[in-house]
Amino acid sequence: MSTKVEERNYEDALNWLRDHGFDLIEAPGMQGRVFLKKYNCSAAIQKNGDDGAKIFAYPGYLIGGEISKLVNRGYQQFLKTAKTEVPATADHLKSLQQFTEELKEALGLPSLYNESLGTVSESYQYDRIQDRDKPWAERPKRPWETARVVTTKGKKSRV
Repeated sequence: MSTKVEERNYEDALNWLRDHGFDLIEAPGMQGRVFLKKYNCSAAIQKNGDDGAKIFAYPGYLIGGEISKLVNRGYQQFLKTAKTEVPATADHLKSLQQFTEELKEALGLPSLYNESLGTVSESYQYDRIQDRDKPWAERPKRPWETARVVTTKGKKSRV
């Protein structure tokens, strides 16, 4: 069953965010762009056209004053910035999900089922499928493909 989402214009979204405890910081030198902060998470929104609002910087946990990117490596999720990468804890993920859900409500965006179950990474980097979209000749050699077979006195062994 689908439900209708109450769309908000830019000013209404800013008022909703202020009323719900978000810290709003005007982006220096940019008209109509605002950084948001709550639960030690941050994102940026900007004016979209005449009246709407859209997400400019995807929500992320703040690490060293920088918005991190959530990366899923298959076995663990990580918070990655330009300078560092740390394993994401349950508290990080809970804060990030709560922040994202409230931001969507403020902007009048739909909350999708798979996203409401938990945090969704911006990218997924599984080691076994990495670079599989490249042509065979351009793919880097895997460790098991680079092993040499050496023959010594009738016996084969790997080096």
